[in-house]
Amino acid sequence: VQLQASGGGWVQAGGSLRLSCAASLRTFSSYVMGWFRQAPGKEREFVAHIGVSGRTYYADSVKGRFTISRDNVKNTAYLQMNSLKPEDTAVYYCAATITTTWTHWGQGTLVTVSS
Repeated sequence: VQLQASGGGWVQAGGSLRLSCAASLRTFSSYVMGWFRQAPGKEREFVAHIGVSGRTYYADSVKGRFTISRDNVKNTAYLQMNSLKPEDTAVYYCAATITTTWTHWGQGTLVTVSS
């Protein structure tokens, strides 16, 4: 397994969770790391990504509430999620790439936000 996502769970609206993505990729620091999510009955959507330089990009729906980060020593990417809303309920996937398309995917971790 090259990407292992964890940290999902149940939380009330307004709460926080931190997701982790442990990578067993060679030269982890060379990969762009991303988070996606898929809600029930919906297509998978982009959430955030972090480049090799640390530059970040967010979907409008999570901007200001979620923070993506990476630790190149621990070979792990994180997604800190604050002010969670019921519409954030989804399976969250981490992904990695060194090209222009996402080539590595984790298995997903479920986040449930209750109102």
